[in-house]
Amino acid sequence: MNLFADIRTLVTSNLDAMVDAGQLPAGLAFDNVTVEPPRDATHGDMATNAAMVLAKPAGLKPRDIADALATRLTDDPRVTSAEVAGPGFLNLRLSPSLWQGVVAAVLAAGTDFGRSGLGQGKKVNVEYVSANPTGPLHVGHTRGAVFGDALASLLDFAGFEVTREYYINDGGGQVDVLARSVYLRYLEAHGQEVTFPEGTYPGDYLVAVGEALKTKVGDAFVDKGEQFWLQEVREFSTEAMMDLIRADLGALGVKMDRFFSEKSLYGTGLIEASIEDLKSKGLIYEGTLEPPKGKVPEDWEPRVQTLFKSTEHGDDVDRPVMKSDGSWTYFAPDIAYHFDKVQRGYDALIDVFGADHGGYVKRMKAAVSALSGGSVPLDIKLCQLVKLFKNGEPFKMSKRAGTFVTLRDVVDQVGADATRFHMLTRKNDAMLDFDFDKVLEQSRENPVFYVQYAHARVASVVRKATEAGVAVDDATLAGADLTKLDHQAELALAGKLAEWPRLVETAARSNEPHRVAFYLGELAAALHGLWNRGNDVPELRFVQDDAAATQSKIALARACGVVIAAGLGILGVEPAEELR
Repeated sequence: MNLFADIRTLVTSNLDAMVDAGQLPAGLAFDNVTVEPPRDATHGDMATNAAMVLAKPAGLKPRDIADALATRLTDDPRVTSAEVAGPGFLNLRLSPSLWQGVVAAVLAAGTDFGRSGLGQGKKVNVEYVSANPTGPLHVGHTRGAVFGDALASLLDFAGFEVTREYYINDGGGQVDVLARSVYLRYLEAHGQEVTFPEGTYPGDYLVAVGEALKTKVGDAFVDKGEQFWLQEVREFSTEAMMDLIRADLGALGVKMDRFFSEKSLYGTGLIEASIEDLKSKGLIYEGTLEPPKGKVPEDWEPRVQTLFKSTEHGDDVDRPVMKSDGSWTYFAPDIAYHFDKVQRGYDALIDVFGADHGGYVKRMKAAVSALSGGSVPLDIKLCQLVKLFKNGEPFKMSKRAGTFVTLRDVVDQVGADATRFHMLTRKNDAMLDFDFDKVLEQSRENPVFYVQYAHARVASVVRKATEAGVAVDDATLAGADLTKLDHQAELALAGKLAEWPRLVETAARSNEPHRVAFYLGELAAALHGLWNRGNDVPELRFVQDDAAATQSKIALARACGVVIAAGLGILGVEPAEELR
């Protein structure tokens, strides 16, 4: 049930009738006609921009269209009034039975209420985290992991077929550095004193890896040259780090469907095949790049390279894919990886990057556009930095990691649920302050607590009614006499529930899961507000002397609990049954 979609259908069907009656010219497109909550709730229940967007193409005044449309809409029993406002906006007030019906629909559907067919089963690949396998995940990865995971769940809820994917950056020189760092810990495990040269990884997390390597190979690599151990230690270390990363993700409640190794692109012909695909489309050529914008490095010199015509697909400059010495650039395997994703048959791709990858957005979009012939859209979401605070001071680095605060540091401090919710309280491209004390604070100022408290309150009133002998299972509540929900405050809360299906589709279209967190905050506030009004207005209390009245009111509360649970499920957060 999507009440906003239903009323939009009512609006457009009446616009069709106006065309048939000669009140509007034929051939008008209604694609931009919307029905949404009014900015000011006192103006009505819903508002449509129909007259505003159709006035110019119709060659008519907006208010004339709005007046004619209002007359038709009020003939429908669902619409109690339609008022023209300003230059031609149309504010609608709906029958209370519609809002009461939303409560019944929520209870009948359970946490599937709001599920959408928007995605029509289209296949979407969401790649996120994708950290170098050289150490534990840090707090920046935490935000990307939460965002990507919640986005994947949101798209699934909206009817897409989603694959969660992690790209293992194990093809570059940083993995050799990891192997050398592990080798030093291996020597240390054999009783040798070691020093870590600048650029290696000195974190304590490699101590166990060095000891595990000793257990596996004994002293076979002690005091041997790299040619005897580098490849094997590299593979051993990478797998150990991926085990650590999987465990870290598990602690956060993140489970990937697929791990893709960058190393698998080399020596398998995949890079060559992707470049050949671009070449067959006339997009690869030999040329010389212009010097970088701004200050030109002293050692810069023009040189002939193999270039991709990325400017033909929206990029600022063409990009090198092969260096003058015949080796691949960093961009080439990224092209090959996305070529593989296109070949796997996805209808859309989403990459979640850290803020430092902003320069990669245009080139990657150009590559996917070229590889897919423009048929597969790529959306790249950048996650801005997280600033950590505790006791009013910046939170210091992790001793275990050596240089940064780890994902485990955060989860161990506040738990996975609070971490996940709070990471979504800001849009992904906005900076986020994460204050450990405030995240654990039990107050209205803490959005995690505020939403969880709302769900716990619902669970509490259900228990109270059950103890009083009132049947309040969902099936019974769905059949309750909901006409008793006639107070404006109750209908307003039901109206907020009605926004949920629309919110799901809006958030899914824009790939913005933070909208779910914002909505849950608004729904929680509306529920708390009605609860508190019951202190002064007895007829608004959820438990009444009359069992039928109690059932109708608890039906409304329980419907709020169901939607909160569904929203928290998308965010990967367990709803609280009680708070201590």
